[in-house]
Amino acid sequence: MNRAWAMFKSYPYICNVVGYTTLFATADLIQQSMMGTALHKGTVHKQDEVGFTVTGKAETDALTLYNSEIDSDGRKKSLEEKETLAPVQRVTQLHSIDWAQTARVALVGFCFHANFNYHWLRGLERIFPGGGTKRVLLKVFLDQLIAAPTTISAFYIGLSTLEGADDPLEDWRNKFWTSYKTGVVYWSTMQAVNFSLVPPVARTVYVGGVSLAWTVFLCHFRQQRINTLS
Repeated sequence: MNRAWAMFKSYPYICNVVGYTTLFATADLIQQSMMGTALHKGTVHKQDEVGFTVTGKAETDALTLYNSEIDSDGRKKSLEEKETLAPVQRVTQLHSIDWAQTARVALVGFCFHANFNYHWLRGLERIFPGGGTKRVLLKVFLDQLIAAPTTISAFYIGLSTLEGADDPLEDWRNKFWTSYKTGVVYWSTMQAVNFSLVPPVARTVYVGGVSLAWTVFLCHFRQQRINTLS
């Protein structure tokens, strides 16, 4: 712990930026894992008549099994024939991670969010140094007035641009206000703790840690539109 703290003091920029970017990218991996589990519930595997494994939706397989009980003359198959049908097994498919998406999130986090937060928090502390209730409330207010809308906008517009969207502002227009209003409640509390208790040299990486949950929310909120349209 002492060695890590000494490294923070010696290389504050590198430690804060690298730490923030790592946590930012980790949030996308968590979001993808959570979404993948939800998307693949109800997937089933069964064997066809020649022994190959077939994957499909549970509802479709149930209908197929029902129809297979009727022969070409419209009569029910005998009990012996039905007992030979292979059982249907419910399994959860493994969700493959979209590493390209995670790389884009990491790039946005590194190129903008980590650097912006590092310089923003240092500048805020230089202009309004120290603690105290009034100073902390002032810094929280300015953070939510300036930094919050800036970072949220950079997230949506940056990722849309990297994905080559026809309209890079579409996500921003549709999701900004909901994200901002949610973030005001969350970040006001977290930044009050930051400005009150965390040493200035470690504030960026603290924001990165708090951003883990926040970025999971943003990534999931943004992906909702993609999954709805696809």
